[in-house]
Amino acid sequence: MEIDSDATASSRTNSFGGGRTVKVIPFQHASPSPPLPQPSATLVARWGAKLRVMTAIEWMELFLPCSRWIRTYRWRDCLQVDLMSGLTVGVMLVPQAMSYAKLAGLHPIYGLYSGFVPIFVYAIFGSSRQLAVGPVALVSLLVSNVLSHIVDPSNELYTELAILLALMVGVLECLMGLLRLGWLIRFISHSVISGFTTASAISITLSQAKYFLGYNIVRSSKIIPLIRSIIAGSGDFSWPPFVMGSIFLAILLLMKHLGKSKKCLRSLRAAGPLAAVVLGTTFVKIFHPSSISVVGEVPQGLPKFSIPRGFQHVKSLLLTAALITGVAILESVGIAKALAAKNGYELDSNQELFGLGVANICGSFFSAYPITGSFSRSAVNHESGAKTGLSGITMGIIMGCALLFMTPLFSEIPQCALAAIVISAVMGLVDYEEALFLWRVDKKDFLLWTITCIATLIFGIEIGVVIGVGFSLAFVIHESANPHTAVLGRLPGTTVYRNILQYPEAYTYNGIVVVRIDAPIYFANISHIKDRLQEYEHNLSGTANRGLDVGRIYFVILEMSPVTYIDSSAVQALKDLHQEYNSRGIQQIAIANPNPEVARLLSRSGLIDLIGKEWWFVRVHDAVQVCLQHVQNLNGITPEAANKTPRRQLSFLQSLWKHEGGGNFMVEPLLPQKQV
Repeated sequence: MEIDSDATASSRTNSFGGGRTVKVIPFQHASPSPPLPQPSATLVARWGAKLRVMTAIEWMELFLPCSRWIRTYRWRDCLQVDLMSGLTVGVMLVPQAMSYAKLAGLHPIYGLYSGFVPIFVYAIFGSSRQLAVGPVALVSLLVSNVLSHIVDPSNELYTELAILLALMVGVLECLMGLLRLGWLIRFISHSVISGFTTASAISITLSQAKYFLGYNIVRSSKIIPLIRSIIAGSGDFSWPPFVMGSIFLAILLLMKHLGKSKKCLRSLRAAGPLAAVVLGTTFVKIFHPSSISVVGEVPQGLPKFSIPRGFQHVKSLLLTAALITGVAILESVGIAKALAAKNGYELDSNQELFGLGVANICGSFFSAYPITGSFSRSAVNHESGAKTGLSGITMGIIMGCALLFMTPLFSEIPQCALAAIVISAVMGLVDYEEALFLWRVDKKDFLLWTITCIATLIFGIEIGVVIGVGFSLAFVIHESANPHTAVLGRLPGTTVYRNILQYPEAYTYNGIVVVRIDAPIYFANISHIKDRLQEYEHNLSGTANRGLDVGRIYFVILEMSPVTYIDSSAVQALKDLHQEYNSRGIQQIAIANPNPEVARLLSRSGLIDLIGKEWWFVRVHDAVQVCLQHVQNLNGITPEAANKTPRRQLSFLQSLWKHEGGGNFMVEPLLPQKQV
């Protein structure tokens, strides 16, 4: 169905009781059949048509996204920057991987394993050319939080379950990518994500305090047990690791700040973790302090192929696997899309999710725990000038060299140095600026941020996320069930109708109320819409009305251009409303500018015939003019009396324009929207 809103279109004329003729643009009524195809059928048909015309190169790019940059690789322009950026991030990754493995409750070698095979796999199957994958702090905390409730970290089963978790996360990511279900995460608002990451960063920082304080504290993601454990063990406080760890943390923060603030020193940001490890290892080798705990022996060599075990615990790991998958979509895919936009290429988020899944699946067969994209390393990779996935391959080569030749040097790394690396990395996740922004802009989102943050700190990660998502969905449902509606008035000198609360100078006509519904109409919100219509019918005080007072409302005009969908419950409610209006003496409902899908559904339901085809209009102004003519005829009012309103004082420029024979063209300023 096509609706022509051009004012030059052919028009129909209405004349009532000898009054003036009203010209309106004809509304093109939809035929009740055939029905519109279902969205799922349309999607399948569209994909089927796309697959049938794909060339061999497009098929190769679909399964091997790396072929896109390999085929067009510019050796002279890209090789040097790719190698340098890969080397920079690889040097940053080695100490970070060991630190995050310790955070996950694993031996540092498993962090190195997680930064080896998955990087090569992602370079082949991942579609982002700048995303740096590997162990990250948030996922490591999730792994530690769930596995510590199942088995002691010193037990071999703990490591097996961490590897199994990588396999489960990979399968979920692949399934969501293949079924194109990444849109599900859109129901989690940004304020929930920010509150969750802030609380997680605080929990991570407190969990690493034991390496600074020199005594063990309870392993938990809840803030109360952590603080209680820190206070209870304060008698065992040791100064040497605290002083050393604080110095390393200060060095890391200083190097990160200089690297961010000064472009010529940006390499310092990536070199910070390596500097902390080198300085710490040198100090331990020279002075051999007994109060400083070190990493210990780290196995040498590349990881061996092995099949994940512990499948009897799959059910207890499922929630955490789903949560890590959500983190991958929110963090990795978001970073990847932002980097793709900055570097001028397109990225399919579902294909990106599939690439991460394949990397996790392959990594699980080589002793890796779950990996995802790292914000800090990806930022360094982009700032270093990475152009293609070759930078990722270079990172993998650096990690392979570390596993083959450098692990004997890692045994003397101080634990407090690794803890300082973790703390410096997660301090950027404490998003207090977002909280202040939400407080200024939207108190509701600030409340959501606060609830998620506090719930995560008090009840733990899984429960905190569930509470945050629950409140987020509750807010969405509330907004959907209570949509915004507005009474429209005519802007002086135009045929444009706008919200009378946003434009106080807009005027309405006595006997007519024009209501715009700014949402789909369905079973959950139709009662609210009916209540608002009744409220508008009886309460239009404070508006500038034109025409003589006729005492009541005769016509209700529904402006339906914002309505994208209407269901059967809403159709039945509109029929009931039509009958109710007739019983109370309201002459008619008029419908203005419904979209084609809505008009077709209303036609099939018989509502168009019930209301009358002559009461469907392309423009609100057409509906108002016809209804106004009816009101005048019903009350015996002449057109001259209907428009008897005080004339507005003309400004000097308007008077001059009129005196010179100009038209009365008028542009109304756009005022800020005020939601009511």
